[in-house]
Parts: sequence; structure tokens; C-alpha cells
Amino acid sequence: MTEKSMNFIKLQGVGNDFVLIDGRELDLTGVDLKDLAIEVCDRHFGVGADGLLLVLTSEKANYRMRIFNPDGSEPEMCGNGIRCFAKYVYEKDKLKCDVISVETLAGIIVPAIIEDGGVVSGIEVDMGAPRKSQKSKVKSQNFDFWEVNMGNPHAVIFSNDLSNINLSEIGPQIENDPQFPDRTNVEFVKVLSKSEIEVIVWERGAGITLACGTGACASVVAANLAGLTGRKVLVHLPGGDLNIEWQETDDHVLMSGPAEAVFTGQWPLR
Repeated sequence: MTEKSMNFIKLQGVGNDFVLIDGRELDLTGVDLKDLAIEVCDRHFGVGADGLLLVLTSEKANYRMRIFNPDGSEPEMCGNGIRCFAKYVYEKDKLKCDVISVETLAGIIVPAIIEDGGVVSGIEVDMGAPRKSQKSKVKSQNFDFWEVNMGNPHAVIFSNDLSNINLSEIGPQIENDPQFPDRTNVEFVKVLSKSEIEVIVWERGAGITLACGTGACASVVAANLAGLTGRKVLVHLPGGDLNIEWQETDDHVLMSGPAEAVFTGQWPLR
């Protein structure tokens, strides 16, 4: 009996890496996608990634994106993931239009391709308006934080010294705090100036990652509401930089950054 396998492509956006499979070319009937994500994302026994991306057809938009975390959970959105997704479909389908619509669990998101000499140099994504943005407190940890929802939940905490943050210890404690029934992403933010911040991230379902696109957006929203920055901010993350602008005209957050292909391969479907 011949073993069934799937083609995949590994992509990354400022160090946030993903395994992408094109569900339009593959029969995934009977495949447990949560188990597949756990296997594929494992950095010792799998390909290794911060998430599994699926390209699917949509009746509401040009495409539909599903994403699964390394623990098998399915988040509503992923900022770096959708840039990688947009780069793939733009090049794979040889699109003539540089603006596409993508159906996600957080609604329809609109990425725009940035080209330089015929090469995709980056992607700007209209992330929509923040769903929630309010100051609160993690009662069990005695942390003041900004609760911001960018289609997925974030707890943004400001600190003057990120080097003293034990992210691997405090991150999962906040993520799984009882006051977050759906768990939460966690960002610790150091404000460098009115136009620059530094962010470290604990991602819900993934742990410490080199970057989080929605987390960068949430951090800028929180920093602006706290009176610490303007609305246009360069966000420094361990994996690289993202440009975030929270527009006054329509309250939408724009995120700009790179997406790069790393390698292709095949994975056995069991």
C-alpha cells in the first residue's frame, strides 16, 4: 500500500514560522488537522513551526485561511501567518491584483502585496479595528495590563526592563489565568520613544515566539491609549521589525512586514 503524503512549504515572517499546505490540491478527508499540526510543528520530530496554515476556498472572500497552533488549538487570526499566506497565494496563483480578501475566524482580512521590481518585498495587512481595548488587572499575578482584542485576545503589559521578564514562567501563568476563559496571548512592552517600542511575546498555544503580528498591533493600540506613543509605531520584536499604524480615520490597524519562503517538502499523511 502506497503511503499518502502532502506537499508543504515552510514560510516565515520576522521569525514567526509556518508550515503551509494547499487544501485546494489535497484531499484532507479523514485527516485530523489538530493532530497533524501537533506532529508537523514539533521541532524535534516534525518539520518545526509556530503554526500550520491551510489554504482553502471561500464563498465569502478570495480565499479562506485556517491556522492551527503547535498544541493543536485553532486561533482566530495570525498576523504574521496571513502575510505568509498572502505571499504564497499571490505567487502560486500568479495574481494580477495586489489586494486580496481572506476569510478567517476573525472575519475577512485584506492583505496588500508590496512589490519591488517584480519581487514581493512585503505585505501590508488591514487588520480591522480593535474589538476591545481596556485597562485591567491580572488579579492572580497582580499585573496591570491592557486587554486588547485584534480578532484574538491579548494582554499587554508595560515594563521598563524586558531582560528581567521570565517569559517562560510568567507567560503560561497569564495565558491560562481563570479570567481568560479562552486563554490569551501575552505581550511585554518597553516603550523606546513616541514612535518605537520593543515587544516580547508569549503566544497562546505556541509559547515563546520570535514575533506576533496581532501582538504587535495590540501593543501599539495599548501604548497609544496609555499616552505613551503616537499612532504610527515601529515595533521591534526578537525576529525583526513590523510597522504598525492605527488609523484615526476608520480606527483600522495596518500592519506591514516581510514574508519569506524557506523550503518545500513532503509530509506523510497517516
